Amino acid sequence: MCAVSAVEVVGLRRDVGAVRAVDDASWSAQSGAVTAVLGPNGAGKTTTMECLEGLQRPTAGTARVLGVDPWRAPAEHRARIGVMLQDGGLPVSTTARRLLRHVARLHRFPADVTTLMTRLDLERVGDRSVRRLSGGERQRVALAAALVGRPEVAFLDEPTAGLDPHARLEVWDLVRETAQSAAVVVTTHSFEEAERLADHVVIMNLGRVVAEGSLAEVCDGRSLEERYFSLTRGVRR
Repeated sequence: MCAVSAVEVVGLRRDVGAVRAVDDASWSAQSGAVTAVLGPNGAGKTTTMECLEGLQRPTAGTARVLGVDPWRAPAEHRARIGVMLQDGGLPVSTTARRLLRHVARLHRFPADVTTLMTRLDLERVGDRSVRRLSGGERQRVALAAALVGRPEVAFLDEPTAGLDPHARLEVWDLVRETAQSAAVVVTTHSFEEAERLADHVVIMNLGRVVAEGSLAEVCDGRSLEERYFSLTRGVRR
């Protein structure tokens, strides 16, 4: 595994109104590895991801992606990043194929759109408008849009939510392949997904990082599920 930190979060804080969504969080993600971020709803996972994607501005602390502040990042930096949002972010009037071809043209060395669509079982619905796709099909289009530019860092927010078992396995294979040449950060509620994919695990609760390290380090001799509940049991927002 490469030891280069592609993503660095140091003392990150993000206040949303009266709520401290992220509270002094620190963790990192390396190139050549999958980092899984887990935590209950309201733990601060998506807010942290959006700070790293340049969609939210931290209240305090620092977020760096490939050494750059995402909030002030120029266009050439953003072209090196792939983003899959938890919900939305796709134009719905165009077809899946046109959308992916358009995104591919924004990058210098994109992946082959037809190959990627076939891989994610999107060829059969490629000429259907995004509006008419099922939730799982939209999820796969969003993943393809995040990866078609061959990003150096990919932020994937719950990439397998709503997918059937066959699609989930294909997505896992694609994520692992992507991580051979990039840093991949995945948020998930699936213990199986984290155990199957992650080289590095971050567990958040109430905006704070309560555990970080390799799967073995975080689990400390227990299952990930047992360790997770021992760390996140208690008061919820």
